[in-house]
Amino acid sequence: MYAIVEILGQQFKVEAGRRLYVHRMEEAAQGSEVEFDKVLLIDNEGAVTVGAPVVEGAKVVCEVLSHVRGEKVIVFHKKRRKGYRKRNGHRQNFTELKIKEIVA
Repeated sequence: MYAIVEILGQQFKVEAGRRLYVHRMEEAAQGSEVEFDKVLLIDNEGAVTVGAPVVEGAKVVCEVLSHVRGEKVIVFHKKRRKGYRKRNGHRQNFTELKIKEIVA
């Protein structure tokens, strides 16, 4: 069984027992439970339920495992023959979630 759920403006495919990295959720404390009710699609062993726009009564229950930072991404700009070089780095903040159950 899997579901397509919208979390903080992004859509994710979730299954029970899986780990998921989403953008940092500052209000969620480590070890707490969070529920997402914007479930767009549910596939229960081949029986597909598509919401219009969301599936009524469905929700995804997650546990907040930790707040982590992603890998560093280097952004490099260069203009040839001009002597212009600019280097910048970025590390995105993420929240690690564990999907406990999908309530359909």
